[in-house]
Amino acid sequence: MEGDEFLPQQIGLRFGYTDEQFLMFSEPQQPEPHSASDKPEIELLLEDSWSAPLWKRLLADLRDLVSPEKLPPLELTSRPVNVGMLQGDRLSLPWYRTVFTNLGDVITPETLPPLELESRPVDVGELIGDQMARPWWASLLRSLADAAAPERMAPLELTSKPMNPGMASEIMLLPRWSEVISTPKVFLPDKVKQEYVLNLPKAAAPKPKPDAAEIQFIHAVEFDLRRDLRRSIFRQRVWISLVVVEVVVLIGTTFFWK
Repeated sequence: MEGDEFLPQQIGLRFGYTDEQFLMFSEPQQPEPHSASDKPEIELLLEDSWSAPLWKRLLADLRDLVSPEKLPPLELTSRPVNVGMLQGDRLSLPWYRTVFTNLGDVITPETLPPLELESRPVDVGELIGDQMARPWWASLLRSLADAAAPERMAPLELTSKPMNPGMASEIMLLPRWSEVISTPKVFLPDKVKQEYVLNLPKAAAPKPKPDAAEIQFIHAVEFDLRRDLRRSIFRQRVWISLVVVEVVVLIGTTFFWK
């Protein structure tokens, strides 16, 4: 048991603490009383009403319905913006209301106040939609005017260092990588080339001579195949001749037999 009592002190000495420091850390510290100026801590636990029985919650709901709690007026620190009718309310309207609303917007459109811009406007030139709305001869005349007297633009202000791409080829317009980077060039030694060893093709092994019995069997099979082909061709010609004769007889008996 004595060893168990001195075990924490041994652990403290092992980590470099003295007896006074170890006793100071091991003694339970009393919580300091909070001053009135301290800010209230955030309570993340659920309220007691969350675990209240059902009848208590029903009574609380009835009390809120009969005599609701009076809260102070809401203090807004931002400027309210009128967003009009909400999208959910707009979708819940019947179809004839939307038709009348669209007709009213066409006949007497709503006059809106001027737009208040808080950013600096930038001149982007003529919009693409306005350019496409013009007739074709206007764009033709504009193209001719640009070709005859092009607009003089202000000199371009470059913030980067100009680069000489140094095209390596006249076919592929690709700059050399050594001209693009700004680091010092490092030339690595070439790899040692392996000696080429000439490998002569080996002579093909002579084909074995076929057996006489195998040659005789192949000739017999070839003879039987040719005989079957001749018989099938003869039967095909006979059947075609019979069909032609039958067709001729049918035509003759139909038109010439009386």
